[in-house]
Amino acid sequence: MGEFKVHQVRFFEYMPTGIRALAFHAQNEKMAVARMDGSVEICDCSDNFFQEKVIPGREQCGIEALSWVGDRLFSAGLNGEIAEYDLTNQKVKYTIDAYGGPIWTITGNKQGTHLAVGCEDGNVKLFEVNEDKIQFERNLNRQKGRIISLSWHPSGSKIAAGMMDMIQVFNVETGHSIHRMLVDRGLRTSRSEECVVWSVVYLSDGTIISGDSAGMVKMWDDCTGTLIKSHNVTKSDVLALSVSQNEDSLVAGTSEGFVVQFQFVSVVLEKDEKEWVRTRTFKNHTHDIRAVAEITTAVVSGGMDTQLVVRPLLDKVEVRSTASALRKILFPHRRLVSCAKKAGLMLFQYPSHLELWRLGESEGQAIPGSSLPIIKKPEKLLLLKVKGEEHIRCSIVSPCGEWIAYSTASSLRLYRLNCDNNNVSITKISKLPKVLSSANQLCFSPDSSHLFSASIESSVHMVSLNQLGCKYVATLKPKSGSKQAIHLLTASEDGKWLASANSDHEVQVYNLQKRKAHCTVPIYSSAVSAMAFHPTTNCLFMVHADQQMFEFSIEQKQYTDWSRSVQRNKLHHIWLKRDTPVTNVMFNPKNPSHVILHDMYMLCVIDKSLPLPENSTQFYNQLTLKSLPAEERKFYSHAFKICKTFREILCVEQMLDQSLVVVERPLMDITTQLPAPIKQKKFAT
Repeated sequence: MGEFKVHQVRFFEYMPTGIRALAFHAQNEKMAVARMDGSVEICDCSDNFFQEKVIPGREQCGIEALSWVGDRLFSAGLNGEIAEYDLTNQKVKYTIDAYGGPIWTITGNKQGTHLAVGCEDGNVKLFEVNEDKIQFERNLNRQKGRIISLSWHPSGSKIAAGMMDMIQVFNVETGHSIHRMLVDRGLRTSRSEECVVWSVVYLSDGTIISGDSAGMVKMWDDCTGTLIKSHNVTKSDVLALSVSQNEDSLVAGTSEGFVVQFQFVSVVLEKDEKEWVRTRTFKNHTHDIRAVAEITTAVVSGGMDTQLVVRPLLDKVEVRSTASALRKILFPHRRLVSCAKKAGLMLFQYPSHLELWRLGESEGQAIPGSSLPIIKKPEKLLLLKVKGEEHIRCSIVSPCGEWIAYSTASSLRLYRLNCDNNNVSITKISKLPKVLSSANQLCFSPDSSHLFSASIESSVHMVSLNQLGCKYVATLKPKSGSKQAIHLLTASEDGKWLASANSDHEVQVYNLQKRKAHCTVPIYSSAVSAMAFHPTTNCLFMVHADQQMFEFSIEQKQYTDWSRSVQRNKLHHIWLKRDTPVTNVMFNPKNPSHVILHDMYMLCVIDKSLPLPENSTQFYNQLTLKSLPAEERKFYSHAFKICKTFREILCVEQMLDQSLVVVERPLMDITTQLPAPIKQKKFAT
C-alpha cells in the first residue's frame, strides 16, 4: 500500500448548520435542501444524492420554506422577501419584498402559474409566475393570526392554510374563506397555550391532513369542514408532513427526532373502503426534524442535527441495490480545505471567513501506526474576514503559499501573502481584470504563475500573476456551448493542460499553451466527483458519483487500456455500494502506478499494476494478507488497498515532502456543539 508520514489535523472546526426546508422535483429527481445559514444545495436523487450545486447563503438571511414551480426554485424567509434562484449560475436571481412581514411558508400550485405565501400579518398573498419574474396579484381574505403553513388543492381552486388553533380553507377565485376548522389543543396543553398547525397537505380527494404542536396528525373533510380521524403521534410537535406522488403514503417528522409513516389502505379485506393507518416509525435523527419529503423509493428528512437522511421504503424498491440502503449525508461534496504543498500551509474555508494555518513539525523515525514526537505545533497565521453579507462560495491558496483567492456570489478577491518567520502580512490586489467578477471554482497552476477562474457558461478565465499583481491572459470556452456552472477544475503538473467538469457531466480539456479547447471526454451518466492529471503521463483520472472510475489519455483522446479493463471486468460490488463520493484524487510520486483517493470514511490506494478484485474475492483483505506467507500474498492481493484508521475525513492532500495531510472532523465534535434535544423518557431512567 505504501508508507506515508501523516499530519492528522483536527483544528478545522467545521460546523454544518441545520436543515430548514426540503423541496423535491419529481420530474427531474432533484432535491433542494435549505439550511439555516441561508445556503441552498441541489442534490441529484438519481445519482447517489450527489450535491451537484451549492448556492451560498448570506448573513441574517434564513430560509423558512422552498418551492419548485416547474424548473424554477423559490424560497421565502423571516426577512419578508421572496427569492428566485439562478440555478445555472448558482446564485440568487432576484428578491421581492412581499410587504406582509416575516414569511412563514411558500408553495406553488401544480399548474405552475401561481405562488402563495403565508405572512405574519395574516395575509395569504398570491403571486403570478411570469417568464422573467413573479408579480404580486392579490391578497386572499386577511385573517387575525399569522399564516404558518399552506397547501394547494391539486386543481388549483382551493388553498388550505394552517394557523394558530385553526385551519382555514380559501376559495382562490373569490379569495373568501369557505371553511374554518378548529384544532384541539390536546390534553397536555394549557388553555393559555395556542396550538400551532405546523404543516398541512391538501389531497385531490378533498382530504386535508394537518400536523400540529399537540403532537397530532389529523385528517379533515373539506366539504363539511369536519374531522375524519386523529392520530396521536408524539408527546411534542409534528413539524413537517409530506405525501407521495400517488397520495397513498404520508410521512410526518416530529421534534423528538423520528419519522412516522401512514398508508392509505383497506382495513377490511375485499372491500374498497380505505383509511389512513399508521404503519412504520423511523428513528434516524437525534434532534428536531424540520423537513421531510417522500420521493419515489425513500423518505428524505433533515433537521437540527444537520444531516440529510435518506431512508428507503423497501416495499417500493424492486431490486436490492444502493437505493435500498440507508444513506446519511453529513459533509458537503465539495472541498473546504486547500493546501500550499510547497509551503506547508493550509487554508480553511468557513462561511464568512478564512483561516490560514502552518503545519506542525515532527522528528525521528517510527514504526507504522505509531506517533512521532512534535517539535513545533501547528500555528494559525491569518484570519481573513469577508466584507458584506455574502458567504464564501470557493477559496484557494497557491502551492507556493504566496497567494490567496476567494469568491462570493458577486465578487472575487485576490491577496498576496508575505510570511517572514513569525511576521505575516497580506496585501489586497486592488486592480483585478474586469472578467474576474466572481467565480464558481478557483485553481492555481502548479508553479503558482497563473490563476484559473471558472465563470458563467462553463468558461474559464486565465490570468497571470507576478510581483506587481495580475494580468488577464485568455478566456477558455467549451466547444459544446454548455451554460452550466463548473464545479471542478484541475491543472496538470507541467502546466500544459487544464480540465473542467460541469453540471451537465461534461469534462472539457484545454491546451494552455495554445489557449483553446483540446477535447471533450465522452459524457457519462453520473457527475464527476473528483479528478486529477497524472504527473508523468498527463492522463486524466476521474471518479464519478456512482463510484465508477475512468482514465482518459489526453494525447490520444481516448480511454486508456487500464480504464477499458476496469469497465470490462467491473468493479467490486462492495466498492460500488459505498454511499459517499470520492472528493479528491492524488498520485504517489514514488510509484506512478499508485492512485490515492478518499471519501468521508476511508483512504484508498489503487495499484494499477495489480489485478482488480473479483466479486467473489475478499475486498477488505489487508489483515488476511498480513497473516499469509510472502509467496501466497502475491496470489491473494488485488489493486484496492483500503485504510479506515481515520475518523470522518474532510480532506486528504499530499505535500511536497510526500507526507499526507488528513483533515478529520469527528462527528462527536459536531454533536457536542448542537443544541440539546428534547428530553425523552427512557426505560429504567
